[in-house]
Amino acid sequence: MKHDSILIRTCNGFDELRACVEMQISTWGYDATDVIPLKAFMLAQKIGGQVIGAFDLSLAGAGSDGTPETLIGFALSLPGVKSPAHGIPWPYLHSHMLAVHDNYRNCGIGRALKLEQRREALARGIRHMEWTFDPLEIKNAHLNLKKLGARCRRYAVDFYGHSTSKLQAGLPTDRLFAEWNLDSPAVAALLDGKPATGNEKAKAAEKITLPAEISQWKQNAREKAQELQLKNRALFQSAFSRGLAVIGFEIDEGGNGSYLLDTEG
Repeated sequence: MKHDSILIRTCNGFDELRACVEMQISTWGYDATDVIPLKAFMLAQKIGGQVIGAFDLSLAGAGSDGTPETLIGFALSLPGVKSPAHGIPWPYLHSHMLAVHDNYRNCGIGRALKLEQRREALARGIRHMEWTFDPLEIKNAHLNLKKLGARCRRYAVDFYGHSTSKLQAGLPTDRLFAEWNLDSPAVAALLDGKPATGNEKAKAAEKITLPAEISQWKQNAREKAQELQLKNRALFQSAFSRGLAVIGFEIDEGGNGSYLLDTEG
């Protein structure tokens, strides 16, 4: 995959937003009750959110003669306001969806979309972004924690309720909250290729593990997947109640994943 053929930019017009809706359906397999409609994507842009697309310019006809460039990924965020018990409310973005076409997975497109979200948010003076992700997904955890430098301090049980997504496989929609401090020194150093926190693996006080087979279990051995979900749910809840946070993520040679937890000092 040649990265110089990929353009990351804000989506423009109904055709590109409609392509995001279609990719949402093909990625998650939602039925009509769960699909975010075209008008919601349009409204997100109008009220301060983001709809950012990845486009492959190498495909025949891309962008020529007024035809739309070919969407191969997108990220959707919604605006929010944090209201602390003491202090002044401040804005943030909730990144609700990120999808990449099957043929472009594992090529850095997801990270590129997140980085454009960060750039655009900072240009508007927004310094914080959050999103939720399935704690059973190794690749998502690796992107969010290892590649982007997000941290997790909250765990939600069955956050969305029942989901028709094929990726959820009928399991409760448990989610970790990723917190991304966009202009923190640690995040800036990581994105520049110079991690600022030293060897996270060495300093981790606790680990919560995922076997490499978890994706297969979700599809073909649901009882085993749910057993692991319940086990890890209790571990996350216990760790967060004791003031620990997820500070990193590692994947070993066998493809097994480990959440690294410690204090955030």
